[in-house]
Amino acid sequence: MIIYSKVTEIFCLVDEFCTEYGDVVDRSLIGSKAKRPWVMSQSEIITIAVIFLLSGFRTFKHFYLHYVKLHMKDDFPVTVS
Repeated sequence: MIIYSKVTEIFCLVDEFCTEYGDVVDRSLIGSKAKRPWVMSQSEIITIAVIFLLSGFRTFKHFYLHYVKLHMKDDFPVTVS
């Protein structure tokens, strides 16, 4: 499937993008931020979505339950239970 170094590389690229994009979006938002803190960061969510698109699974539910929860516990320790 996906090699560990590729997951790390994808996460780093996504995290850089989210940092720059977040700064731009924060300046143009109207109102207050969300009251509850996020469990997963935007970078983690997007990284899992990108890996899903590269994985060949047909549904996100099966990908998350049968691949992310079983094989990626070390990559996303807080979010995967």
